[in-house]
Amino acid sequence: MNIESLKDTLKRELPEWLRQDADFRAYVLDLARQQFADRAQTEDRFDRLLAELRRDREDQNRKWDEQDRKWDEQNRKSDAMLAEMREEFLRVHAELKAQNDKHERSIGALGARWGMQSEQAFRDALAGILEKNFDVQVLNVNEFDDQGTVFGRPEQVELDVIIKNGLLIICELKSSIDKAGMYIFERKARFYEQRHQRTANRLIVISPMIDPRARKVAEKLGIETYGDSINVERL
Repeated sequence: MNIESLKDTLKRELPEWLRQDADFRAYVLDLARQQFADRAQTEDRFDRLLAELRRDREDQNRKWDEQDRKWDEQNRKSDAMLAEMREEFLRVHAELKAQNDKHERSIGALGARWGMQSEQAFRDALAGILEKNFDVQVLNVNEFDDQGTVFGRPEQVELDVIIKNGLLIICELKSSIDKAGMYIFERKARFYEQRHQRTANRLIVISPMIDPRARKVAEKLGIETYGDSINVERL
């Protein structure tokens, strides 16, 4: 019998032999087990493979979560940096605008002094800054001094007052003021106090051009002086 005939016989008869002969079946299974894993071994290998795949997936998920956390943290830092940069930009812009407005008022003061711009327009500009910065109303008061207390003869007396939280603040808002003008302001303030039977809590002069001699008078009379409305820290 040649090899091919033997193979054909085995293929035809082997299933029946395995069913009928238990010893022969055990012998064949033992031979096969040496070449192929049994069911238990196969399931064990499969379980190990699944566990390894599960660990790889969990490890990958941890890496993604860590990367997401780093991205979120970077985005938060970027947002905070952008917000800080925007706030700084707005602050610098506000400072530059304030300085520009101050320079324009100084130029306006020169114009008012030389008659190229009205003193009233300059006064209104200074009053507007006070009202905006301190949420107050600057009241322009014009009263007649029939006794001549201020100017030595009967005359209209004009000055600005601020009443805030029960406080009385008398102001002089001018493009320029000299020594005589400072004395006149002090007399106008005392005239107002006497007329209304009320003592001012503060006397303030705001002018970009205050004569050095006028400053000395102001110090002696207890009058606060500022070069611009934005320089006033509080009211």
